[in-house]
Amino acid sequence: MSNNNIESILALFSKQQFNEALDAVQELIANDPNDALLFNIQGACYAGLNKFILAKESYIKAITLNPDYAKAHYNLAGALYELNDFDDSIQSYQNALAIESDYAEAHNNLGNVFKAKGQLDLAIKSYETAIDLKPDYIESHYSLGTSFYESGKLKETVKCYERVLEFRPNFTEIHNNLGNVLKELGRLDDAVLSYKTAISIDPDFVEVYFNLGTTFQELNQLTDAVKHYKKAIEIKPNYPEAHNNLGVAFKELKEFDSARSAYQMAINIKPDYAEAHNNIGIVFRELGQLDDAIKSHEAALSFMPDYAEAHNNLGILLMEDGKLNNAIERFERAISIDTSFIEAFNNLGSALMELNQFNLSLENFQKALSINPNYAEAHNNLGILFMNLGQLDEASDSFNKAIKADSNYAFAFNNLGIVYNRLNIFDESENCFQRAIGIDADYFDAFCNYANLLKDLNKLDEALANYELAYALKPNADYMLGNILHAKMHICIWDNFSNQLTDIKNKINDGKKVISPFALIALIDDPELQKKTSVIYAQDKYPKSNLLPKLVKYSKHKKIRIGYFSADFRDHPVALLTAELYEVHDRKQFEVHAFSYGPNTEDKINLRIKAGMDQFHDVSKMSHKEIATLSRSLEIDIAIDLSGTTQNSRTEVFSMSAAPIQTSYIGWLGTMGADYYDYLIAANGMIPEKNHKYFSEKIVYLPTYQVNDSKETLPENLFTREDLGLPKDSFVFCCFNNTYKITPIVFDSWARILNKVEKSVMMIYVSNKLAEKNLIKEIKLRGIDPARLFFGAKLTRNEYLDRYRSADLFLDTFPYNAGTTASDALKMGLPILTLNGNSFNSKEAANIISAVNLSEMIATSQEEYESLAVELANNPMKYRTIKDKLVDNLSDAPLYNTRLFAKNIESAYKTMFDRYHKGLDHDHIHVKNINS
Repeated sequence: MSNNNIESILALFSKQQFNEALDAVQELIANDPNDALLFNIQGACYAGLNKFILAKESYIKAITLNPDYAKAHYNLAGALYELNDFDDSIQSYQNALAIESDYAEAHNNLGNVFKAKGQLDLAIKSYETAIDLKPDYIESHYSLGTSFYESGKLKETVKCYERVLEFRPNFTEIHNNLGNVLKELGRLDDAVLSYKTAISIDPDFVEVYFNLGTTFQELNQLTDAVKHYKKAIEIKPNYPEAHNNLGVAFKELKEFDSARSAYQMAINIKPDYAEAHNNIGIVFRELGQLDDAIKSHEAALSFMPDYAEAHNNLGILLMEDGKLNNAIERFERAISIDTSFIEAFNNLGSALMELNQFNLSLENFQKALSINPNYAEAHNNLGILFMNLGQLDEASDSFNKAIKADSNYAFAFNNLGIVYNRLNIFDESENCFQRAIGIDADYFDAFCNYANLLKDLNKLDEALANYELAYALKPNADYMLGNILHAKMHICIWDNFSNQLTDIKNKINDGKKVISPFALIALIDDPELQKKTSVIYAQDKYPKSNLLPKLVKYSKHKKIRIGYFSADFRDHPVALLTAELYEVHDRKQFEVHAFSYGPNTEDKINLRIKAGMDQFHDVSKMSHKEIATLSRSLEIDIAIDLSGTTQNSRTEVFSMSAAPIQTSYIGWLGTMGADYYDYLIAANGMIPEKNHKYFSEKIVYLPTYQVNDSKETLPENLFTREDLGLPKDSFVFCCFNNTYKITPIVFDSWARILNKVEKSVMMIYVSNKLAEKNLIKEIKLRGIDPARLFFGAKLTRNEYLDRYRSADLFLDTFPYNAGTTASDALKMGLPILTLNGNSFNSKEAANIISAVNLSEMIATSQEEYESLAVELANNPMKYRTIKDKLVDNLSDAPLYNTRLFAKNIESAYKTMFDRYHKGLDHDHIHVKNINS
């Protein structure tokens, strides 16, 4: 074998042409099978090809031929290390060192094996020996530093890394690692210098930008943190940790939309990134997107089941969603994972407090305070506990302790403001809210509470201003724009109405959660936008629930079991309209249940409804799940939602499938936008076939829509016009609809009508002086003497009905028509003029008027509406004809024939029931008058 052959093989090896080198050395071995050097080279070629088992065999052959071949022992140790045979690797390195004790590389690599086995002391000793033999051995200095780091000896690590940099000052990775260690030691400014040195050497070193971001974040230099995270992402777009940390920085800057986008990018890149899912959940909560937040924390836990923080955060959301028992389970789970998790103890106390388990709540707040006696949030929540118990002095003391622990604790100032308000210490209350807002200018709740205080003090202008500030400071708050506009409508502030409404429409079309369905129907006559809003709202607030198993089909009952669900079985328009219906249902065919989740008022109408039911279930203290479970246990066949999207509704019950057939009626004039509602009860002409696509439900067409109480006794004459301050010889228009139904467009029409009818006046129901003031302002702007406006306040039922006798013509609102007020006016002999629109809510009054056979009082355009109003006022003969016809029609009008209505709606119920048990799909139902 010639040296030239060996050199040519080694040249191939150095060029990493391992296969060619292997072929060449095997030819030599064939000619000289007893040369240890050749087998050593063969082993190195195999190792270069990652064929470590073959490499091992070659090295053993070399050692067999030459037992004192230190390099072969050394290489064998390396192959064994790669095969994770650490013990034999150690022995081979020691064999090499027994032959050649000053073999620095063997000492270094022996240290690597000890380090891999977690034997850090032995690793450190080996690296130090290597350095003694070879003081400029950079790899050993570096490995010694990492071993010190893993041993928790950070100062020694710094010295080792600094020693490496003496030999290789442009070693960027070491500058970066040195920065990491300095950061752990709290030497943040020195860490920044190390990172910046690394960048000066390698401007594209992405991890350094990331580490600079985290360091600036710890220094609370958030703008610089954002800058460096963005640079890291610019270099490496698919860097999930950088996107996540960028989100954290944005969140701390309260730039929540940007934070959400950053977290989402992290998740898109790394779908199982638990921390990013948890973090985006936190931001969704800040944005008010609670369902999305819940889903995010659940996703985090699906990837990391023992993630205590995610359990805690999910618990917070469940608590805010009213699912207190589920929240408690999450907090307890977080505590089981981390027994010193102070926030979880605090949150557990809050959840228990919501369940009125005050003693257990107190215990958990005290546990939190035992971990940290200066934990301001626990003092704050303890104050809330005392506040709920009515111990306002103790509450005040706790809130003050919270403020003492944290003088910038906006929440405690806000809560102290609430206590002072309840104690009627209004000046101090106002000061606390102002302090809270001064600390946190984005504190939505503080602005709202301050507005509530101002409202209680009858400072309605200031109250509205603070509501608007809350919106202005949190423009992405879900539904806030709609809530503000709805609040303005109550007090008849119409400034910028058109622009705000346009903005709302645009946002609806963009799929934004901008307004509730209830607030919208008073503003627009557009069934397509109404459906979009309802779908957005239902998906956001009341998505289909899977908390209960799929409902199993019941056996066909002899009597159809119907359940009416409402929060308003009391002195309320829905109850006043429906009370007789429950009484006259055919008990041979139906079993009638009420599920009441409203207050147990024990008023006259409440007691009447209880008596009119087969079973009355007070479920006001039950959870959504418990109500749905009760309904299922009773095998209710048809569940009728009388609340829809109105106040105190419990749509969640229907999202759990309380019954195999679910329908909505009367409490809400629109689609629910959810596929778990099967039917919507309407009437002929209210929802044209072309509008079916704007409803999630199948439509039930009754002959008439509104049920009424035929048993109501009308009051005797209680007022004269003079008693109400009305001019005796005037033509009196009136509208007793809620003021939020009065749009500026409607008011324009009324003003034009008044202008064309001499000696006419307008009587309007108002619930507040600010509405009265604003309507006076608006009528002046339209050139009408404000003395022609008269305002009626809330009265008793009999007084309210009798007041209609003092009017001549009820002018309806548009697009949200009169409902109960329409049938009340008609039964008192007062004609009502309505404008028939395109949407369900803008056709209600037309149906009611048709049900007293007075269709000539239904206008189809604004011009016709105004023209007819003027004509009736100026033509006494025509007016008298209309009024006499109304009075004549009342005795046999379908509107007040409750038994006929009951038969009609029962026909619909039977059709629903029969289709279900025949296995037919839901379909539109048309009911003709059942006369027998």
